[in-house]
Amino acid sequence: MSADETPKPTPPVPAPPRVPMPPRTPAVAAAPAAPASPVAAVDSADWGRVTEDGTVEVREGDDWRVVGQYPDGTHEEALAYFVRKFDDLAFKVHTLEQRYQAGGASASDLTNQAQKLVTEVTGAAAVGDLGSLQGRLSTLTETLSEAREAEAKEAKEVVDKAIAERTVIVESIEAIAARDLTKVQWKQVTEEVSSLFDTWQSHQQNGPRLPKGISQQLWKRFRDARAVVDKGRRAFYAELDETHKSARDRKNALIERAEALAPKGVDGIPAYRGLLDDWKAAGRAGRKADDALWARFKAAGDALYAARAEQSAAEEAESAPKIEARKALLEEAKAVADESNIKQARALLTKIQRQWDEVGRIFPREQERALDDKLRVIEQGLKSREDVDWKRNNPETKARANDMSQQLQDAIEKLEAELAAAEKSGNKKAAKEAADALEARRTWLSALGS
Repeated sequence: MSADETPKPTPPVPAPPRVPMPPRTPAVAAAPAAPASPVAAVDSADWGRVTEDGTVEVREGDDWRVVGQYPDGTHEEALAYFVRKFDDLAFKVHTLEQRYQAGGASASDLTNQAQKLVTEVTGAAAVGDLGSLQGRLSTLTETLSEAREAEAKEAKEVVDKAIAERTVIVESIEAIAARDLTKVQWKQVTEEVSSLFDTWQSHQQNGPRLPKGISQQLWKRFRDARAVVDKGRRAFYAELDETHKSARDRKNALIERAEALAPKGVDGIPAYRGLLDDWKAAGRAGRKADDALWARFKAAGDALYAARAEQSAAEEAESAPKIEARKALLEEAKAVADESNIKQARALLTKIQRQWDEVGRIFPREQERALDDKLRVIEQGLKSREDVDWKRNNPETKARANDMSQQLQDAIEKLEAELAAAEKSGNKKAAKEAADALEARRTWLSALGS
Protein backbone atom coordinates (compact mmCIF):
# COMPACT_ATOMS: atom_id res chain seq x y z
CA MET A 1 0.00 0.00 0.00
CA SER A 2 1.50 3.35 -1.06
CA ALA A 3 1.67 6.37 1.21
CA ASP A 4 -0.68 8.37 -1.07
CA GLU A 5 -3.57 5.85 -0.83
CA THR A 6 -6.30 6.03 1.81
CA PRO A 7 -5.49 3.70 4.71
CA LYS A 8 -7.54 0.49 4.24
CA PRO A 9 -7.07 -2.79 6.08
CA THR A 10 -5.98 -5.68 3.87
CA PRO A 11 -7.54 -9.13 4.17
CA PRO A 12 -6.05 -11.14 7.02
CA VAL A 13 -3.57 -13.83 6.21
CA PRO A 14 -4.15 -16.96 8.27
CA ALA A 15 -1.29 -19.12 9.26
CA PRO A 16 -0.90 -22.37 7.34
CA PRO A 17 -2.64 -24.74 7.29
CA ARG A 18 -5.50 -22.35 6.72
CA VAL A 19 -8.89 -23.49 7.92
CA PRO A 20 -11.64 -22.23 5.55
CA MET A 21 -14.07 -19.87 7.22
CA PRO A 22 -17.70 -21.00 6.70
CA PRO A 23 -19.91 -18.40 5.02
CA ARG A 24 -22.25 -16.45 7.26
CA THR A 25 -25.64 -17.11 5.76
CA PRO A 26 -28.67 -14.88 6.29
CA ALA A 27 -30.36 -17.69 8.21
CA VAL A 28 -27.55 -17.66 10.76
CA ALA A 29 -27.66 -13.89 11.01
CA ALA A 30 -31.41 -13.98 11.60
CA ALA A 31 -31.19 -16.66 14.31
CA PRO A 32 -31.30 -15.77 17.97
CA ALA A 33 -27.98 -14.35 19.17
CA ALA A 34 -25.64 -16.75 20.89
CA PRO A 35 -24.47 -16.02 24.38
CA ALA A 36 -21.80 -13.32 24.54
CA SER A 37 -18.38 -14.68 23.66
CA PRO A 38 -15.99 -15.07 26.53
CA VAL A 39 -13.49 -13.17 24.45
CA ALA A 40 -15.89 -10.28 23.94
CA ALA A 41 -16.99 -10.22 27.55
CA VAL A 42 -13.51 -10.50 29.03
CA ASP A 43 -10.30 -8.93 27.85
CA SER A 44 -9.46 -10.44 24.49
CA ALA A 45 -5.86 -10.53 25.62
CA ASP A 46 -6.80 -13.54 27.78
CA TRP A 47 -7.18 -15.64 24.63
CA GLY A 48 -5.34 -13.80 21.89
CA ARG A 49 -2.38 -11.55 21.12
CA VAL A 50 -0.99 -9.67 18.15
CA THR A 51 2.70 -9.33 17.29
CA GLU A 52 4.30 -6.24 15.83
CA ASP A 53 3.99 -7.54 12.26
CA GLY A 54 0.23 -8.14 12.69
CA THR A 55 0.41 -11.88 13.38
CA VAL A 56 -2.52 -13.02 15.55
CA GLU A 57 -2.15 -15.93 17.96
CA VAL A 58 -4.64 -17.79 20.18
CA ARG A 59 -3.88 -19.34 23.55
CA GLU A 60 -4.55 -23.04 23.85
CA GLY A 61 -3.66 -24.15 27.35
CA ASP A 62 -0.10 -22.96 28.03
CA ASP A 63 0.77 -22.72 24.31
CA TRP A 64 0.15 -20.08 21.70
CA ARG A 65 -0.88 -20.95 18.13
CA VAL A 66 -0.74 -18.64 15.13
CA VAL A 67 -4.19 -18.19 13.58
CA GLY A 68 -3.42 -15.55 10.92
CA GLN A 69 -2.20 -12.04 10.14
CA TYR A 70 -3.91 -8.65 10.09
CA PRO A 71 -1.07 -6.31 9.05
CA ASP A 72 -3.03 -3.22 7.97
CA GLY A 73 -5.17 -2.69 11.08
CA THR A 74 -4.69 -1.96 14.71
CA HIS A 75 -4.12 -4.71 17.22
CA GLU A 76 -7.68 -4.25 18.52
CA GLU A 77 -9.13 -4.61 15.01
CA ALA A 78 -7.01 -7.69 14.40
CA LEU A 79 -8.23 -9.36 17.61
CA ALA A 80 -11.84 -8.29 16.97
CA TYR A 81 -11.78 -9.92 13.54
CA PHE A 82 -10.68 -13.30 14.84
CA VAL A 83 -12.95 -12.99 17.90
CA ARG A 84 -15.93 -12.69 15.51
CA LYS A 85 -14.82 -15.92 13.90
CA PHE A 86 -14.88 -17.54 17.31
CA ASP A 87 -18.31 -16.10 17.97
CA ASP A 88 -19.53 -17.71 14.75
CA LEU A 89 -18.27 -21.08 15.90
CA ALA A 90 -19.76 -20.59 19.39
CA PHE A 91 -23.10 -19.71 17.81
CA LYS A 92 -23.06 -22.90 15.74
CA VAL A 93 -22.28 -25.01 18.82
CA HIS A 94 -25.01 -23.26 20.83
CA THR A 95 -27.55 -23.75 18.00
CA LEU A 96 -26.72 -27.46 17.75
CA GLU A 97 -27.17 -27.86 21.51
CA GLN A 98 -30.54 -26.13 21.34
CA ARG A 99 -31.72 -28.35 18.46
CA TYR A 100 -30.85 -31.44 20.47
CA GLN A 101 -32.61 -30.14 23.58
CA ALA A 102 -35.72 -29.14 21.57
CA GLY A 103 -36.01 -32.67 20.16
CA GLY A 104 -37.55 -33.68 16.83
CA ALA A 105 -34.25 -33.82 14.94
CA SER A 106 -32.58 -37.10 14.06
CA ALA A 107 -29.73 -38.00 16.39
CA SER A 108 -27.81 -39.33 13.40
CA ASP A 109 -28.12 -36.01 11.56
CA LEU A 110 -27.13 -34.06 14.66
CA THR A 111 -24.11 -36.34 15.13
CA ASN A 112 -22.94 -35.65 11.59
CA GLN A 113 -23.27 -31.92 12.16
CA ALA A 114 -21.41 -32.20 15.48
CA GLN A 115 -18.54 -34.06 13.80
CA LYS A 116 -18.29 -31.31 11.16
CA LEU A 117 -18.19 -28.68 13.93
CA VAL A 118 -15.46 -30.63 15.70
CA THR A 119 -13.42 -30.42 12.49
CA GLU A 120 -14.12 -26.69 12.22
CA VAL A 121 -13.24 -25.93 15.86
CA THR A 122 -10.07 -28.04 15.88
CA GLY A 123 -7.25 -25.73 14.76
CA ALA A 124 -9.76 -22.98 13.92
CA ALA A 125 -8.45 -19.57 12.83
CA ALA A 126 -10.29 -17.86 15.67
CA VAL A 127 -9.57 -16.23 19.02
CA GLY A 128 -11.52 -17.47 22.02
CA ASP A 129 -11.91 -20.37 24.43
CA LEU A 130 -11.67 -23.05 21.75
CA GLY A 131 -11.03 -25.71 24.40
CA SER A 132 -14.43 -24.95 25.95
CA LEU A 133 -16.12 -25.34 22.58
CA GLN A 134 -14.30 -28.62 22.02
CA GLY A 135 -15.42 -29.83 25.46
CA ARG A 136 -19.03 -28.95 24.78
CA LEU A 137 -18.86 -30.68 21.43
CA SER A 138 -17.30 -33.74 23.01
CA THR A 139 -20.07 -33.92 25.62
CA LEU A 140 -22.74 -33.40 22.95
CA THR A 141 -21.19 -36.05 20.70
CA GLU A 142 -21.21 -38.64 23.52
CA THR A 143 -24.85 -37.82 24.33
CA LEU A 144 -25.80 -38.03 20.66
CA SER A 145 -24.02 -41.37 20.36
CA GLU A 146 -26.29 -42.84 23.03
CA ALA A 147 -29.35 -41.22 21.44
CA ARG A 148 -28.32 -42.57 18.06
CA GLU A 149 -28.09 -46.10 19.45
CA ALA A 150 -31.58 -45.76 20.95
CA GLU A 151 -32.79 -44.26 17.71
CA ALA A 152 -31.30 -47.12 15.70
CA LYS A 153 -32.94 -49.65 18.03
CA GLU A 154 -36.30 -47.93 17.65
CA ALA A 155 -35.83 -47.71 13.88
CA LYS A 156 -35.08 -51.45 13.79
CA GLU A 157 -38.24 -52.18 15.77
CA VAL A 158 -40.25 -50.01 13.36
CA VAL A 159 -38.71 -51.82 10.37
CA ASP A 160 -39.33 -55.25 11.95
CA LYS A 161 -42.96 -54.28 12.54
CA ALA A 162 -43.28 -53.05 8.96
CA ILE A 163 -41.79 -56.32 7.68
CA ALA A 164 -44.35 -58.26 9.73
CA GLU A 165 -47.21 -56.13 8.43
CA ARG A 166 -46.11 -56.48 4.83
CA THR A 167 -45.67 -60.22 5.36
CA VAL A 168 -49.32 -60.41 6.47
CA ILE A 169 -50.33 -58.70 3.22
CA VAL A 170 -48.28 -61.23 1.23
CA GLU A 171 -49.72 -64.20 3.13
CA SER A 172 -53.26 -62.88 2.57
CA ILE A 173 -52.88 -62.78 -1.21
CA GLU A 174 -51.10 -66.14 -1.18
CA ALA A 175 -54.09 -67.59 0.68
CA ILE A 176 -56.37 -66.27 -2.06
CA ALA A 177 -54.10 -67.79 -4.74
CA ALA A 178 -54.26 -71.15 -2.91
CA ARG A 179 -58.06 -71.37 -3.19
CA ASP A 180 -59.86 -73.43 -5.81
CA LEU A 181 -60.13 -70.57 -8.29
CA THR A 182 -62.70 -72.44 -10.37
CA LYS A 183 -65.27 -72.08 -7.58
CA VAL A 184 -64.72 -68.57 -6.20
CA GLN A 185 -66.86 -65.46 -6.56
CA TRP A 186 -64.63 -63.42 -8.84
CA LYS A 187 -66.20 -60.08 -8.02
CA GLN A 188 -65.37 -60.58 -4.35
CA VAL A 189 -61.89 -61.97 -5.09
CA THR A 190 -61.08 -59.05 -7.39
CA GLU A 191 -62.10 -56.59 -4.68
CA GLU A 192 -59.95 -58.43 -2.11
CA VAL A 193 -56.88 -58.43 -4.37
CA SER A 194 -57.34 -54.75 -5.28
CA SER A 195 -57.68 -53.87 -1.59
CA LEU A 196 -54.49 -55.79 -0.75
CA PHE A 197 -52.59 -54.06 -3.57
CA ASP A 198 -53.78 -50.65 -2.37
CA THR A 199 -52.67 -51.56 1.15
CA TRP A 200 -49.27 -52.66 -0.20
CA GLN A 201 -48.80 -49.37 -2.07
CA SER A 202 -49.87 -47.31 0.94
CA HIS A 203 -47.50 -49.29 3.19
CA GLN A 204 -44.69 -48.82 0.70
CA GLN A 205 -45.28 -45.07 0.32
CA ASN A 206 -46.03 -44.19 3.94
CA GLY A 207 -44.17 -46.85 5.89
CA PRO A 208 -40.46 -47.11 6.72
CA ARG A 209 -37.95 -48.16 4.09
CA LEU A 210 -37.28 -51.90 4.29
CA PRO A 211 -33.96 -53.57 3.57
CA LYS A 212 -33.66 -54.06 -0.18
CA GLY A 213 -33.31 -57.85 -0.05
CA ILE A 214 -36.34 -58.37 2.20
CA SER A 215 -38.41 -55.84 0.26
CA GLN A 216 -37.66 -57.54 -3.08
CA GLN A 217 -38.36 -60.99 -1.65
CA LEU A 218 -41.76 -59.93 -0.27
CA TRP A 219 -42.67 -58.15 -3.50
CA LYS A 220 -41.77 -61.25 -5.53
CA ARG A 221 -44.07 -63.37 -3.38
CA PHE A 222 -46.87 -60.80 -3.69
CA ARG A 223 -46.37 -60.48 -7.46
CA ASP A 224 -46.30 -64.26 -8.01
CA ALA A 225 -49.48 -64.79 -5.97
CA ARG A 226 -51.25 -62.00 -7.83
CA ALA A 227 -50.14 -63.52 -11.13
CA VAL A 228 -51.76 -66.84 -10.13
CA VAL A 229 -55.02 -65.06 -9.28
CA ASP A 230 -54.94 -63.06 -12.54
CA LYS A 231 -54.35 -66.23 -14.53
CA GLY A 232 -57.34 -67.92 -12.86
CA ARG A 233 -59.50 -64.86 -13.45
CA ARG A 234 -58.58 -64.72 -17.14
CA ALA A 235 -59.34 -68.43 -17.53
CA PHE A 236 -62.70 -68.01 -15.78
CA TYR A 237 -63.78 -65.08 -17.92
CA ALA A 238 -62.56 -66.77 -21.10
CA GLU A 239 -64.74 -69.78 -20.29
CA LEU A 240 -67.58 -67.47 -19.31
CA ASP A 241 -67.30 -65.64 -22.64
CA GLU A 242 -67.55 -68.97 -24.46
CA THR A 243 -70.60 -69.93 -22.37
CA HIS A 244 -72.22 -66.57 -23.09
CA LYS A 245 -71.54 -66.96 -26.81
CA SER A 246 -73.16 -70.40 -26.86
CA ALA A 247 -76.20 -69.05 -24.96
CA ARG A 248 -76.48 -66.10 -27.37
CA ASP A 249 -76.50 -68.46 -30.34
CA ARG A 250 -79.23 -70.63 -28.80
CA LYS A 251 -81.36 -67.63 -27.87
CA ASN A 252 -80.99 -66.06 -31.32
CA ALA A 253 -82.30 -69.31 -32.80
CA LEU A 254 -85.24 -69.28 -30.36
CA ILE A 255 -86.02 -65.67 -31.30
CA GLU A 256 -86.17 -66.60 -35.00
CA ARG A 257 -88.59 -69.44 -34.23
CA ALA A 258 -90.71 -67.18 -32.01
CA GLU A 259 -90.89 -64.47 -34.67
CA ALA A 260 -91.94 -67.09 -37.21
CA LEU A 261 -95.08 -67.82 -35.11
CA ALA A 262 -96.52 -64.34 -35.74
CA PRO A 263 -98.72 -65.38 -38.74
CA LYS A 264 -100.40 -68.04 -36.59
CA GLY A 265 -101.74 -65.50 -34.13
CA VAL A 266 -103.52 -67.09 -31.15
CA ASP A 267 -102.78 -70.59 -32.39
CA GLY A 268 -99.06 -69.89 -32.03
CA ILE A 269 -99.27 -69.30 -28.27
CA PRO A 270 -98.84 -72.98 -27.22
CA ALA A 271 -95.71 -73.25 -29.37
CA TYR A 272 -94.42 -69.96 -27.92
CA ARG A 273 -94.85 -71.32 -24.41
CA GLY A 274 -92.71 -74.30 -25.37
CA LEU A 275 -90.06 -71.93 -26.71
CA LEU A 276 -90.21 -70.03 -23.41
CA ASP A 277 -89.26 -73.21 -21.55
CA ASP A 278 -86.33 -73.68 -23.95
CA TRP A 279 -85.33 -70.04 -23.33
CA LYS A 280 -85.13 -70.60 -19.59
CA ALA A 281 -82.90 -73.64 -20.16
CA ALA A 282 -80.60 -71.81 -22.61
CA GLY A 283 -78.49 -70.21 -19.85
CA ARG A 284 -77.11 -66.70 -19.39
CA ALA A 285 -75.64 -64.72 -22.27
CA GLY A 286 -74.34 -61.76 -20.26
CA ARG A 287 -76.45 -59.00 -18.73
CA LYS A 288 -76.42 -56.55 -21.65
CA ALA A 289 -76.84 -59.25 -24.29
CA ASP A 290 -79.60 -60.96 -22.27
CA ASP A 291 -81.57 -57.74 -21.94
CA ALA A 292 -81.43 -57.09 -25.68
CA LEU A 293 -82.22 -60.70 -26.63
CA TRP A 294 -85.11 -60.91 -24.16
CA ALA A 295 -86.60 -57.71 -25.54
CA ARG A 296 -86.76 -59.30 -29.02
CA PHE A 297 -88.10 -62.63 -27.74
CA LYS A 298 -90.74 -60.91 -25.60
CA ALA A 299 -91.80 -58.70 -28.51
CA ALA A 300 -92.52 -61.83 -30.56
CA GLY A 301 -94.66 -63.21 -27.72
CA ASP A 302 -96.40 -59.87 -27.17
CA ALA A 303 -97.57 -59.98 -30.78
CA LEU A 304 -99.22 -63.37 -30.18
CA TYR A 305 -100.80 -62.31 -26.90
CA ALA A 306 -102.01 -59.10 -28.49
CA ALA A 307 -103.87 -61.21 -31.08
CA ARG A 308 -105.40 -63.23 -28.25
CA ALA A 309 -106.39 -60.04 -26.45
CA GLU A 310 -108.19 -58.84 -29.62
CA GLN A 311 -109.96 -62.19 -29.91
CA SER A 312 -110.92 -62.10 -26.23
CA ALA A 313 -112.30 -58.59 -26.61
CA ALA A 314 -114.42 -59.72 -29.58
CA GLU A 315 -115.64 -62.78 -27.67
CA GLU A 316 -116.51 -60.69 -24.63
CA ALA A 317 -118.49 -58.30 -26.78
CA GLU A 318 -120.31 -61.26 -28.33
CA SER A 319 -120.95 -62.78 -24.87
CA ALA A 320 -122.66 -59.69 -23.41
CA PRO A 321 -126.24 -60.69 -24.48
CA LYS A 322 -125.55 -64.32 -23.44
CA ILE A 323 -124.58 -63.15 -19.97
CA GLU A 324 -127.80 -61.22 -19.66
CA ALA A 325 -129.79 -64.28 -20.86
CA ARG A 326 -128.24 -66.51 -18.20
CA LYS A 327 -128.77 -63.91 -15.51
CA ALA A 328 -132.46 -63.90 -16.49
CA LEU A 329 -132.53 -67.70 -16.25
CA LEU A 330 -131.03 -67.47 -12.77
CA GLU A 331 -133.85 -65.17 -11.71
CA GLU A 332 -136.34 -67.67 -13.11
CA ALA A 333 -134.56 -70.55 -11.32
CA LYS A 334 -135.18 -68.96 -7.93
CA ALA A 335 -138.77 -70.33 -8.21
CA VAL A 336 -137.40 -73.89 -7.97
CA ALA A 337 -136.72 -73.48 -4.26
CA ASP A 338 -140.17 -71.98 -3.69
CA GLU A 339 -142.01 -74.84 -5.43
CA SER A 340 -143.26 -77.30 -2.79
CA ASN A 341 -144.03 -80.03 -5.31
CA ILE A 342 -140.70 -81.69 -5.98
CA LYS A 343 -141.71 -83.15 -9.34
CA GLN A 344 -142.86 -79.76 -10.62
CA ALA A 345 -139.66 -78.16 -9.22
CA ARG A 346 -137.58 -80.74 -11.13
CA ALA A 347 -139.47 -80.08 -14.35
CA LEU A 348 -138.93 -76.33 -14.01
CA LEU A 349 -135.21 -76.78 -13.36
CA THR A 350 -134.83 -79.18 -16.31
CA LYS A 351 -136.40 -76.62 -18.63
CA ILE A 352 -134.07 -73.91 -17.32
CA GLN A 353 -131.01 -76.18 -17.72
CA ARG A 354 -131.94 -76.88 -21.35
CA GLN A 355 -132.29 -73.16 -22.06
CA TRP A 356 -129.03 -72.54 -20.19
CA ASP A 357 -127.12 -74.86 -22.53
CA GLU A 358 -128.78 -73.33 -25.61
CA VAL A 359 -127.33 -69.92 -24.68
CA GLY A 360 -123.83 -71.23 -25.58
CA ARG A 361 -120.31 -70.50 -24.31
CA ILE A 362 -119.54 -67.23 -22.56
CA PHE A 363 -116.28 -65.26 -22.45
CA PRO A 364 -114.38 -64.55 -20.38
CA ARG A 365 -114.45 -67.98 -18.87
CA GLU A 366 -114.32 -66.55 -15.35
CA GLN A 367 -117.71 -64.93 -15.94
CA GLU A 368 -119.12 -68.20 -17.23
CA ARG A 369 -117.87 -70.15 -14.21
CA ALA A 370 -119.37 -67.58 -11.82
CA LEU A 371 -122.82 -67.95 -13.45
CA ASP A 372 -122.52 -71.78 -13.51
CA ASP A 373 -121.70 -71.78 -9.79
CA LYS A 374 -124.88 -69.85 -9.00
CA LEU A 375 -127.03 -72.31 -10.98
CA ARG A 376 -125.22 -75.23 -9.34
CA VAL A 377 -126.30 -73.97 -5.89
CA ILE A 378 -129.94 -74.18 -7.01
CA GLU A 379 -129.37 -77.66 -8.46
CA GLN A 380 -127.79 -78.89 -5.21
CA GLY A 381 -130.67 -77.48 -3.18
CA LEU A 382 -133.24 -79.41 -5.25
CA LYS A 383 -131.17 -82.60 -5.15
CA SER A 384 -131.03 -82.44 -1.35
CA ARG A 385 -134.80 -82.14 -1.20
CA GLU A 386 -135.17 -85.11 -3.59
CA ASP A 387 -132.85 -87.24 -1.44
CA VAL A 388 -134.88 -86.54 1.67
CA ASP A 389 -138.16 -87.33 -0.14
CA TRP A 390 -136.75 -90.55 -1.53
CA LYS A 391 -135.66 -91.76 1.87
CA ARG A 392 -139.08 -90.98 3.27
CA ASN A 393 -141.13 -92.67 0.51
CA ASN A 394 -138.87 -95.61 -0.39
CA PRO A 395 -141.00 -98.88 -0.01
CA GLU A 396 -138.08 -100.87 1.38
CA THR A 397 -137.37 -98.15 3.89
CA LYS A 398 -141.05 -98.05 4.85
CA ALA A 399 -141.17 -101.86 5.28
CA ARG A 400 -138.12 -101.82 7.52
CA ALA A 401 -139.63 -98.94 9.53
CA ASN A 402 -142.98 -100.79 9.99
CA ASP A 403 -141.21 -103.94 11.15
CA MET A 404 -139.16 -101.93 13.63
CA SER A 405 -142.31 -100.17 14.87
CA GLN A 406 -144.03 -103.46 15.56
CA GLN A 407 -141.04 -104.74 17.47
CA LEU A 408 -140.93 -101.56 19.54
CA GLN A 409 -144.66 -101.73 20.27
CA ASP A 410 -144.30 -105.35 21.44
CA ALA A 411 -141.36 -104.36 23.64
CA ILE A 412 -143.33 -101.43 25.07
CA GLU A 413 -146.27 -103.70 26.01
CA LYS A 414 -143.92 -106.15 27.69
CA LEU A 415 -142.10 -103.38 29.60
CA GLU A 416 -145.44 -101.87 30.72
CA ALA A 417 -146.41 -105.26 32.20
CA GLU A 418 -143.04 -105.59 33.94
CA LEU A 419 -143.35 -102.06 35.32
CA ALA A 420 -146.84 -102.79 36.73
CA ALA A 421 -145.63 -106.02 38.32
CA ALA A 422 -142.62 -104.31 39.90
CA GLU A 423 -144.71 -101.51 41.32
CA LYS A 424 -147.21 -104.00 42.70
CA SER A 425 -144.48 -106.03 44.42
CA GLY A 426 -142.76 -102.84 45.70
CA ASN A 427 -139.45 -103.60 43.87
CA LYS A 428 -138.26 -100.06 43.28
CA LYS A 429 -135.06 -101.04 41.49
CA ALA A 430 -136.88 -103.25 38.97
CA ALA A 431 -139.54 -100.60 38.55
CA LYS A 432 -136.94 -97.93 37.73
CA GLU A 433 -135.13 -100.16 35.22
CA ALA A 434 -138.43 -100.99 33.51
CA ALA A 435 -139.42 -97.30 33.43
CA ASP A 436 -136.09 -96.24 31.87
CA ALA A 437 -136.26 -98.96 29.22
CA LEU A 438 -139.88 -98.08 28.48
CA GLU A 439 -139.00 -94.40 27.99
CA ALA A 440 -136.20 -95.30 25.55
CA ARG A 441 -138.47 -97.56 23.43
CA ARG A 442 -141.17 -94.90 23.24
CA THR A 443 -138.56 -92.33 22.04
CA TRP A 444 -137.36 -94.69 19.27
CA LEU A 445 -140.95 -95.36 18.20
CA SER A 446 -141.61 -91.64 18.04
CA ALA A 447 -138.53 -91.18 15.84
CA LEU A 448 -139.89 -93.74 13.36
CA GLY A 449 -143.04 -91.65 13.05
CA SER A 450 -145.45 -94.23 14.41
